[in-house]
Amino acid sequence: MEYDLTVLRQGCRALGIELNELQEKQFTDFYEYLVEKNKVMNLTGIIEFQEVLMKHFLDSLACVKAVSMENIKTVMDIGTGAGFPGVPLKIAFPHLEACLLDSLKKRVGFLEETFRLLKLENIRAIHGRAEEFAKNKAYREKYDLCVSRAVSNLATLSEYCLPYVKIGGIFISYKSGKVQEEAQQAEKAIHILGGKVKDILYFRLPDSEIDRSLVVIEKVKPTPARYPRKAGTPLKEPLS
Repeated sequence: MEYDLTVLRQGCRALGIELNELQEKQFTDFYEYLVEKNKVMNLTGIIEFQEVLMKHFLDSLACVKAVSMENIKTVMDIGTGAGFPGVPLKIAFPHLEACLLDSLKKRVGFLEETFRLLKLENIRAIHGRAEEFAKNKAYREKYDLCVSRAVSNLATLSEYCLPYVKIGGIFISYKSGKVQEEAQQAEKAIHILGGKVKDILYFRLPDSEIDRSLVVIEKVKPTPARYPRKAGTPLKEPLS
């Protein structure tokens, strides 16, 4: 099937990303498989091609506004869902060693099939809770970059994500609209967890009125061993 990739190409160029033919095909193959599997499992409410390009693919890639991907080797995607932002980042930057974590086994199965279909290497999906894997030495403070498009508040997300980030690394939380107040409320929690808000970047998705933001948190010291707290606690009782 022929697809109009103008939005993807122009959006990527605006982000300083040049896609080759293989990468473009990986994006369209990913789209087709996502829509096909979405008929039998709940992966996304967005299925129209141009909307997926903008609201899933380009939105996922927007973290390049905050971090130079050439300097990133390892990336962890927490609460990845249908693979966002992890899969688009891996397609656009094949050198990345990526790990995508989700709490739903069916979604992890979908992701593993996606990796095989797209012939992606050095990427894996793991099934479990962020609080549990963060206690594992194989994952704790091992990543240059942790990303999450999950919708929890920033204090909760920081407890999920910062334990995975190595000292000097970055955690980027993808948010909707303005987040200044939320970031201020989460500042104490971020400090406790070893992080510091480095920047908040606001942008608008291409050819839309959709305002997005990236909260950029730098890992400046180790996360204390007691964090994250036991499963469910960060969501019920965010650090404050």
